[in-house]
Amino acid sequence: MPIKPDATVGERKLVPAGGGVIIRLQGDRREVLLILRRGLWDLPKGKIEANESPEEGALREVEEETGCSVLSITGPLGTTMHDYEEHGEQVTKKTWWYAMQSGRPDLKPQLEEDIEALEWTDLSRASGIVAFENLREVLHRLQELLKTQS
Repeated sequence: MPIKPDATVGERKLVPAGGGVIIRLQGDRREVLLILRRGLWDLPKGKIEANESPEEGALREVEEETGCSVLSITGPLGTTMHDYEEHGEQVTKKTWWYAMQSGRPDLKPQLEEDIEALEWTDLSRASGIVAFENLREVLHRLQELLKTQS
């Protein structure tokens, strides 16, 4: 379902976003793809465009930021919210997160979005690397989802 334009959270403008955690198997290990943006390890995500569902926006943004194509969603990982300033205005970004896999993981960082590097990282190690607490929560949700899918 597309997100309503001009939505708000209290007094703040709501910025809807979608993101994903791409998973791959390396032997008996699960790895996730992290992005290095402005010197901080992060997960790929971005703003949902008008008339996109959270799933569509997440798939598009993850492909744009990482170069990985033939993406598919393997499960939902909930939402996160954080506040920041954009063009002098305080906004709240709500991000819908999804576990994903890629049929063609051809890595290419989106330089125009300040993504400096991409790195496959062991899932058990990724939580200690990402820069933000809400991303650690997303990775924890992924571990729980994978337990139920095993």
